[in-house]
Amino acid sequence: MSGFPLIAVLLWSGNAIVSKLAAASLAPATIAFYRCLLAWLLLTPWLARPLWQQRHALRPYLGKLCLLALLGMVLNQTLGYYAAQQVSAVNMGIHNALIPLITVLLSLWLLKEGPTLGALFGTLISLFGLVWLLGEGHPAHLLAQGIGQGDLLMLLAVFSYALYGVLFKRWALPLSGWQFVYLQMTAALIWLLPDFLRVGQWQLAAVQLPLILYAAIPATLLGSWCWLEGVRRLGANRTAIYMNLLPLFTAVIAVLLLGERLAGFHLVGGGLTLAGVILCQLWRQPLRQPPLPAAA
Repeated sequence: MSGFPLIAVLLWSGNAIVSKLAAASLAPATIAFYRCLLAWLLLTPWLARPLWQQRHALRPYLGKLCLLALLGMVLNQTLGYYAAQQVSAVNMGIHNALIPLITVLLSLWLLKEGPTLGALFGTLISLFGLVWLLGEGHPAHLLAQGIGQGDLLMLLAVFSYALYGVLFKRWALPLSGWQFVYLQMTAALIWLLPDFLRVGQWQLAAVQLPLILYAAIPATLLGSWCWLEGVRRLGANRTAIYMNLLPLFTAVIAVLLLGERLAGFHLVGGGLTLAGVILCQLWRQPLRQPPLPAAA
């Protein structure tokens, strides 16, 4: 049963490599739009007609769907493609490892979930790991030079996806998995169109097609299907643990295929960041114990 989320995370790790390869020849707006368009076209024969028949029932949820599409399929992906022009694939994987942690922190505010000791200490450890990573092993350098543009874009991408996950849980829209994905893609295409037209890179070279095909089919469609199957079979909480493998898989693929080098600050910063995320997920003891009931 555990194979489904494992495959999903592996496919998403490969997408970081695609982002780096595309950064040299494809505008971020171009790959983001064509990736979404191709996946949308593949799903249309099965989903367009039944969803059109339900259009009146879906109308009250269109605003929320458009916002979720903006966060999860537009900002997260497009900012990631822009960040790939300046950030290594290894660093992208470590940044993505922060998604579960930021999700927990946002849940304290938006879902009114009680804070836990794991969230407190996990946040501190992960932040130290992130500072170590961004400063390349010298935190003082980060204080002097500030965060690079690529890292900042990647952090914004991670935040947008974490917010997407929290709002998705809060709103609990009455849609099946593939219906939800397809409607988000429809809204995302509208969001992505202005930037795509502004860039004007409409024609694709033969060497660029495999990048878009991977981003659309394995990373988007197959990855989503495997993840949904994992949630259905294992439950959301158990499936979410597999996201911790994302930086590991990304680093291995980046070293093997891109020739990226793992430095000591990657291991220390990435290890601390991941340790904080795992601590946040597993240490669920409330920060404040509920008051004892008054004696009769």
